Amino acid sequence: MEHTYQYSWIIPFVPLPVPMLIGVGLLLFPTATKNIRRMWAFPSILLLSLVMIFSVYLSIQQMDGTSIYQSVWSWTINNDFSFEFGYFIDSLTSIMSILITTVGILVLIYSDNYMSHDQGYLRFFAYMSFFSTSMLGLVTSSNFIQIYIFWELVGMCSYLLIGFWFTRPSAASACQKAFVTNRVGDFGLLLGILGLYWITGSFEFRDLFEIVNNLIYNNEVNLLFVTLCAFLLFSGAIAKSAQFPLHVWLPDAMEGPTPISALIHAATMVAAGIFLVARLLPLFIVIPYIMNLISLIGIITVFLGATLALAQKDIKRGLAYSTMSQLGYMMLALGMGSYRAALFHLITHAYSKALLFLGSGSIIHSMEAIVGYSPDKSQNMVFMGGLRKHVPITKISFLLGTLSLCGIPPLACFWSKDEILNDSWLYSPIFAIIAFFTAGLTAFYMFRIYLLTFEGHLNVCFQNYSGKKSNSFYSISLWGKEEPNSIKKYFRLVPLLTMNNNERASFFSKKTYQINNNVPITSFINIFPFGTTKIFFYPHESDNTMLFAMLVLVLFPLFVGAIGIPFNQEGVDLDILSKLLTPSINLFHQNSNLFLDWYEVLKNPALSVSITYFGIFIAYFLYKPFYSSLQNWNLFNLFAKKGSKRILWDKIIKFLYDWSYNRAYIDAFYTRSLTKGIRGLAELTHFMDRRVIDGITNGVGITSFFVGEGIKYLGGSRISFYLLLYLFSVLIFLISCFFFFFNFGI
Repeated sequence: MEHTYQYSWIIPFVPLPVPMLIGVGLLLFPTATKNIRRMWAFPSILLLSLVMIFSVYLSIQQMDGTSIYQSVWSWTINNDFSFEFGYFIDSLTSIMSILITTVGILVLIYSDNYMSHDQGYLRFFAYMSFFSTSMLGLVTSSNFIQIYIFWELVGMCSYLLIGFWFTRPSAASACQKAFVTNRVGDFGLLLGILGLYWITGSFEFRDLFEIVNNLIYNNEVNLLFVTLCAFLLFSGAIAKSAQFPLHVWLPDAMEGPTPISALIHAATMVAAGIFLVARLLPLFIVIPYIMNLISLIGIITVFLGATLALAQKDIKRGLAYSTMSQLGYMMLALGMGSYRAALFHLITHAYSKALLFLGSGSIIHSMEAIVGYSPDKSQNMVFMGGLRKHVPITKISFLLGTLSLCGIPPLACFWSKDEILNDSWLYSPIFAIIAFFTAGLTAFYMFRIYLLTFEGHLNVCFQNYSGKKSNSFYSISLWGKEEPNSIKKYFRLVPLLTMNNNERASFFSKKTYQINNNVPITSFINIFPFGTTKIFFYPHESDNTMLFAMLVLVLFPLFVGAIGIPFNQEGVDLDILSKLLTPSINLFHQNSNLFLDWYEVLKNPALSVSITYFGIFIAYFLYKPFYSSLQNWNLFNLFAKKGSKRILWDKIIKFLYDWSYNRAYIDAFYTRSLTKGIRGLAELTHFMDRRVIDGITNGVGITSFFVGEGIKYLGGSRISFYLLLYLFSVLIFLISCFFFFFNFGI
């Protein structure tokens, strides 16, 4: 066992050869590297699979008895300062490593086909592999310096991946927004690290926790300063995990490709903030004010994220706000001291939300076949509907992910969310009421997404918001299914329409044919090399590699919840998660004897499940009748009556809709107070620099020049004249001083 841990340092560096080789290949052999670009997916998946196997083996060994292992070596030693590098392996590290690798492998398999048409295919896999290295380095770090280094590398990868399609102004703006927002939290994290080092003289977690606890217990340190340092550390987690008020970057981050959203904005990177708080919980738990703040930020984020998801039209942004809300549940659990429940929900949510994002990518894929590459339409749920007939596998997988996230038993998120809800009653009844109410909102907005997307009739392309028919549209998608024996190339989709005799559809043709509005849009011809053709009816199901990743990921919401079910039947302990986290649970003074019988399992979640089903019923009641005429849907007519009650109801619904669709006006507030304020300050500074400071300097120079020029013509090269002029000037100066002193009585 000791021998196994000694090689754990290699975990972060296993995926690193892929981005290095891709970079060298593009630099030295660009043509050959691009020609074999589809081969780079294999080493990326293979190396990450090796890390996954090793991480699973470490977890099994930890459940058998050995729990924590740390190895450090000195980097530099100078007098009293010693800087060390190392790695720290415990249950939290093992859980995060398994989570990163399993989701990462399936996302890479999915991306091989999803990104096959993109010119940045190689760049995408290089970024993803480097992100895996950075994230694995973060979770295995043994001290604050390593944490901060890999923390910034994760942020850099996020910036590159969000702005992957940097030629689009929206993507460029989104990655800048994410970068700036996260820098706010990262600056606080750096200050907190330096402050704690000033107190303790150590960057190592275990030493630092012990020293701080002893100083606080013996009252040998200023508690206010320790609290400030702890808050600064927590600010880094607030930004990275999109907690209020630094959550504004996450919805805009959906401008990146969908696999990126599935990996880093649902399962791993946003979980880094949760990981950091969990890692630092031995420090936070001795500072009650920080624990209360963590739980407060968590419950605000839970409710705010759910309300902002209610009226979103973009399917990925709706899922992004859902991620924000569920991360709030985890932060709430950590603030309450429910370490086990927080990590349990981290696991179940990561797999469920990754499945939902991959499902949304499949939906977007099918929509692009109709509307072309237009994010405003292919991701807009108003243009969807009736997809269940065309993408049945995607529909089933998306439905299972939705049911899991809503907390429907016996799917994964039910077990973890219900544990958090039960713990909230013991912590604060007010927080519990908000958490239970938000569980109902979660069920409502998730089934709203599902119903608008898959049920009813297809609304796309035939009508817009006003109900008017579109004049025409262009098919610019490069997606298409290939024949079994055909060569994988880029496929151009050519519509079935009447062409002139002199126009021929060629595979290499760059011409895009316009669809006549009078021609029924029912099918397309897929032009393959060597004259092979096949007719498709759109929208259509995704390719097999994408479906394979989704179907494998479906197994996790179905079965991963079993690792945390607190059953103890006939003396057999079935709670795998508690076995893995036993040392940590004991550290936080939690009761590890949480075993239940079947009666308690049926009784305890009755309230939460009832609220969830009520949210589903409301979503079904509001959206089911209006699929065929979505543009005429008026929610006000459902309940309102004529007169003052109707007006009041209209105002309430309008307020709720505007609050949700406009993101609670938080982005607008930041734009006016921060963005415009900073720009105004910059413009004022620019004016002062150019007009005032430079103006005074230039004015003195110009004045000296003209005075010199004038005096030059007054003189006649006679010393007597110069002396007379000098005496006259002195006399004027003395007279002026005399009158000045006389008038002021000096």
